[in-house]
Amino acid sequence: MPPFCRMFSILVVTVFLASCLAMPIKDPYSYSSAVGQGGGTPFASYGEGHITGVRVWETNNNYYYYYYYYYYNSIAYISGFQLRYGSTWSPVFGREGGEKQEMELFNDEAIVEVSGKYNPADYICYLVLTTNMGRTLSAGQPSQVSFNFYPANMGNELRLLSGRFNGAGITSIGAHWGLVYMERAGNSTLDTALETVTPTYS
Repeated sequence: MPPFCRMFSILVVTVFLASCLAMPIKDPYSYSSAVGQGGGTPFASYGEGHITGVRVWETNNNYYYYYYYYYYNSIAYISGFQLRYGSTWSPVFGREGGEKQEMELFNDEAIVEVSGKYNPADYICYLVLTTNMGRTLSAGQPSQVSFNFYPANMGNELRLLSGRFNGAGITSIGAHWGLVYMERAGNSTLDTALETVTPTYS
């Protein structure tokens, strides 16, 4: 290769590497904005390490009504939930009333999707947590408006849930995604979440 071509190749590679170094580091955190009516007390789950377990309580109000003949109806919503970080359970957000659904995560398993349904007038009706191993925990009843949360960056996992609740159940919910090892380096997902935690609803 002639000297000029060699020098030109080195220059091109140098410029390319310099441009890569100059590129801003992508924010490792992302936030899936809260859905729901949003009345009541704000919350944000917190803990150190990976999420290793989930508990969700659902309330079912079943009733009959008469209009020419009997109808059966069922109204279900999420009354509360709890996350386990490492070996420590977070507080219960909402309440423990109703039927409990629980899932323990395996080693190297993480929650990578949060989906469900919500009623714009009151509660989160249905909640589904999906892991990177394809397992799911679901609670409530799949009716009303759909939502689907997932991380903006590949490899991220659910770090916390935020939203609002009242005396009966969860009225809004949002998801925060991140990397656990970066928190161990001194960053805090909770601090980041508090900057975007559920706004005040009118």
